[in-house]
Amino acid sequence: MPPIRFVYFDLDDTLLDHRHAERAALGDVIDDFPVLFTGHDLDAVHDTYHRINKPLWQAYAQGDIDKVTVKEQRFHRLLDALGAGTEQASVVHTRYLQRYGAHWQYMPGAQQAFAQIANQYGVGILTNGFSETQQRKMNQFPALRRASASVIICEEVGHLKPHPAVFAHATEQARVAPGEILYVGDSYTSDVKGSARAGWQMAWYTPHTAPHTSVAHGFTFSDWSDLLRRVL
Repeated sequence: MPPIRFVYFDLDDTLLDHRHAERAALGDVIDDFPVLFTGHDLDAVHDTYHRINKPLWQAYAQGDIDKVTVKEQRFHRLLDALGAGTEQASVVHTRYLQRYGAHWQYMPGAQQAFAQIANQYGVGILTNGFSETQQRKMNQFPALRRASASVIICEEVGHLKPHPAVFAHATEQARVAPGEILYVGDSYTSDVKGSARAGWQMAWYTPHTAPHTSVAHGFTFSDWSDLLRRVL
């Protein structure tokens, strides 16, 4: 493979621990609205939320629904599935977003690894997610923005990963050949497949489970020290 000249990083569940923040925020919501969630523990609520939220995001990524529908429907459907009534869905969703932002933190080892890689390569951020939420994350972790030559929130491009237009735009921003870009991300669908189609190299981050397939155009890693050994 060609030498690496630029490294893009995914944000959620790669640099930042989205799973932790999501679960903690749902726990806060359960505490704040105990009557609505009576009889349902955090594990059950979290599992139900995932089951509802994932297909909504997939439909949004494919252009079948808009972001407003995702925001309106995920807690409406959650409360309905729990038999809690949906009258307070909007209030619960607003509280969830407030608490979600209170629990953002780096994945273990990610902050130091990002800084070390940024000292040697051009780096950037390439992330899905609602623009306003991802901008808040970049503001809360200013070192990421300061070090990045390119910060791309896919919604602002007009498509979500793995759409080819997103990766084409990111390649232009990096100002290197596609094969000289390494993408560090956790999603097989959005990151591995998208980077393969773009001709990028891939570092697939799999901290929670063993990968179900290999990466022909790169490698997998589960600890940030493994990535550093590969690229530095």
